[in-house]
Amino acid sequence: MKLFLPKQHGAWAMLILPFWLGAASSEIIWPHIPFFLGWTLLYLATYPSLLLFKRKRITYYAKWTAIYMVPAILLLLVPLLTRPSIIVFGLLMVPFFIINAYFSSKNQDRALGNDFSAIFSFSIAGLASSYLPGGEVTALSWTVFAASVLFFSGSTFYVKSMIREKKNLSFRWISWIYHAAVPLVCLLMGEWVVAAAFLPSLYRSIAFYGKLFSPKRIGIYEIANAAIFFIMILIAMN
Repeated sequence: MKLFLPKQHGAWAMLILPFWLGAASSEIIWPHIPFFLGWTLLYLATYPSLLLFKRKRITYYAKWTAIYMVPAILLLLVPLLTRPSIIVFGLLMVPFFIINAYFSSKNQDRALGNDFSAIFSFSIAGLASSYLPGGEVTALSWTVFAASVLFFSGSTFYVKSMIREKKNLSFRWISWIYHAAVPLVCLLMGEWVVAAAFLPSLYRSIAFYGKLFSPKRIGIYEIANAAIFFIMILIAMN
């Protein structure tokens, strides 16, 4: 049986980076492993469940939602039993799921609002990951949360400026100004390593703009950029 997998390949970086940066901002413990596996399966279940709101192939999408959701719930019982109050973070994600469901029902999956809603959900998972060991969200955890939101928001602006909005000059300037402002603000706050983590994003938003890259090539570069960001934020935390 061929697995039913999300088509948004960039979402995998959003799935992985905030979670493990959040874990690293506190302490990595063994329940993080079933937590991450459950979180991954929950993401996989969310994809067909959102497609249900399009009111097409309901039986098919419901089947795949159940296939992923059942083991996801079982695995997520581990962090829930370890730290019952962690359920708060799951509840915080609900409004963002509702927003995603709305855009899905309107066939506007590529809308900026839909992208930003997903970014906040993935970043909240990072807060939950940092909360699991000690039952608190530290200032460092909030920094990681903010950095994740800012990074993936920038990635959204960049990808749209390269594909869907490539002929929109106003959007180009929005992307460039955003990418320049983020490291500048970090630098003014004294977070020079964090600022440096955003510089590759600034470079590629300007240097690659207008290039006739295929979506696959854009995706490969984004994976490399995300890996650099991940390493730089880890350095900033130490």
